[in-house]
Amino acid sequence: MQFFDHIHNIDPSLPRYQQVKEYILSRIESGELREEMKIESENRLVELLGVSRMTVNRALRELTGEGKLTRVQGLGTFVANQKPQSALLEVQSIAKEIRERGGAYSCEVCVLAEEKASPALALSIGLQPYASVFHSLIVHMDNGVPIQLADRYVKPDFAPDFLRQDFTHVSPNEYLLDIAPISEVEHVVEAMIAQAPVRELLQIDETEPCLVLHRKTWVEGEIVTKSSFYNPGSRFTIGGRFTPSNRGSIQVI
Repeated sequence: MQFFDHIHNIDPSLPRYQQVKEYILSRIESGELREEMKIESENRLVELLGVSRMTVNRALRELTGEGKLTRVQGLGTFVANQKPQSALLEVQSIAKEIRERGGAYSCEVCVLAEEKASPALALSIGLQPYASVFHSLIVHMDNGVPIQLADRYVKPDFAPDFLRQDFTHVSPNEYLLDIAPISEVEHVVEAMIAQAPVRELLQIDETEPCLVLHRKTWVEGEIVTKSSFYNPGSRFTIGGRFTPSNRGSIQVI
């Protein structure tokens, strides 16, 4: 009798490699296997589950590709850190990032209004002081837990219908990318202890550091948005993978 015959929540009609995947995933979901914990070796899984090494290897490769496991040469296979990771070198929707990793996305729109740009804001975004600017302040959540506070300013002539959108159904990022392709992006990342209003919205205390991604975007040479994304350090990572080229360079500020 196969080991899987004793596990009632695994469909016996699934291919064996898929059953191995489901077995490992069920242990992660139950908390038996926690983030960064090492799992059994391939040989041990073959012995334990009564399947071929090829079957185990395929299951582990696919789980690694799906971001559930991390394989380290010479050390073994570990449960991956499941915190959402924002791409440093890309402009992506936080809603999409959460859904792609299997989370349950929701948000709370705290501010969606037309305001007068302060002189400092106006200078940074290319407006006259006290000119109109659209402002959104949105808490993005995964399974009801705040993971990002997005503080965004948008030029009205770029997105005149911005304030009429229901951002609980489509994120501002998705909406703005649909209007026009971005021609240039500036990203600056810093770590900080956030001020009290930010901490309150993110439901963190004064000892929790935040990773803050400051972003400006350009369309056809004109700055159109200026944003700051506050992410609790214990719930979020920022990273990226790229191939350097002799034709250009990447500057980290």
